Amino acid sequence: MVDFRAKIQERRITQQSKLSLGKRGEYLVIFQFILMIIFVFLSATPCVDAGLVRAMAPFRWFILACTWGAALLLGASASRQLRKFLTPLPYPVDHNQLVTSGAYALVRHPLYSSLLLAATGWTLFTMSLAHLFLTLFGFIFFSYKASREERWLTERHPEYADYSLRVKRFIPRFFKPLI
Repeated sequence: MVDFRAKIQERRITQQSKLSLGKRGEYLVIFQFILMIIFVFLSATPCVDAGLVRAMAPFRWFILACTWGAALLLGASASRQLRKFLTPLPYPVDHNQLVTSGAYALVRHPLYSSLLLAATGWTLFTMSLAHLFLTLFGFIFFSYKASREERWLTERHPEYADYSLRVKRFIPRFFKPLI
């Protein structure tokens, strides 16, 4: 008697081995970690007058708390929803299922959104021009990484195309058009 589960597993392993290094987005993950390390160790020199920085301190702390709190909630919620499908690679795991509820009903890439939100909060808090440029570059990078991931998800889940029309990539759509 043929064990069909073993054959399916063997076929999956064969398919994965056909994807050589870099074909599942490994280089994107490496670049993402380098980008994050640069962001953390980048000098946070404000681009405005020191008196203005001090005067805006309560507002800056409020913005930082709000953005980091929202980033933490969004990231934790998304991680919890994905659990067994979570991977650092943009290439989906073989046993994945399309998740479109919870955090994924707000944005298609809540983990990327949480990182960008945290970076935006830090940029506003420090008023650093260097962090602003790196955060903008982060948006471009995550847009590219998300588009690669979305191609693979669409191949695996044809219903992803409809989902992507309903839900924005990084920033939630709170207001529907009036028309």
